[in-house]
Amino acid sequence: MVSQFQPAGPAMEMGTAFSVQHLSFFYGQERVLTDVSLDIPQRRITSIVGPSGCGKSTFLRVLNRLYEVVPSARAVGQVWFEGRDILARGTDVVDLRRRVGMVFQKPNPFPKSVYENVAYAPRIHGVRKRRVLYDIVARALGQAALWEEVHTRLGKSAFDLSGGQQQRLCIARALAMEPKVILMDEPTSALDPTATAKIEDLITVLKDTYTVVIVTHNMQQAARVSDLAAVFLTGGEMVEYDETNRIFENPNDKRVEDYVTGKFG
Repeated sequence: MVSQFQPAGPAMEMGTAFSVQHLSFFYGQERVLTDVSLDIPQRRITSIVGPSGCGKSTFLRVLNRLYEVVPSARAVGQVWFEGRDILARGTDVVDLRRRVGMVFQKPNPFPKSVYENVAYAPRIHGVRKRRVLYDIVARALGQAALWEEVHTRLGKSAFDLSGGQQQRLCIARALAMEPKVILMDEPTSALDPTATAKIEDLITVLKDTYTVVIVTHNMQQAARVSDLAAVFLTGGEMVEYDETNRIFENPNDKRVEDYVTGKFG
């Protein structure tokens, strides 16, 4: 299938995955994001941090229009991806979500085998040959650092896996479609420290191939894994966006300093 996401409209800076311009977001009359503008670079890890209720997860869902499952949801502004404003009418959201994958807070494998979890999306998009499907599954599980642990039990239920393995399976499921971007919404919040460390190691490897945008409530995690950090505060305002070490060591905004040092949030 030929993607509609080919260069068109204004030129974006080389190496930019998303260019977000004056984005505001509403659930009904409630404003959740306020005039957010930032460029997210390709093949780097960008963390979205901030206190509960500041719009972090909503921002992530705007990047692949997943918010549309809520009837009252409305985005205003522009979000440029591969040369097109994805908020514009006529956007093929199925193709968008193929190119911008999503991993959720809690592992959510399908009630199917390990193999069928990863093969599901390629099948939906028309892949039928068994050998091609097997190669896709093997590649995605390998990229998710899970192949060695599960290759002898591909026919077993995904629910037989540990929580950390289930989350890596969900990452493999997203990778099966060869996306350009992986969005992660607090992907380790339901995991123990050992499983969390494996996911963090995996994230740092994935940036060699993919753009990663991660929402995390764990400030230490943001410091460990991300190259850049965007700090959102109450009201959905993005108050600072910079290299992660600069955000943590020498922020420009006193509110950011107070947040990263634990004075509130």
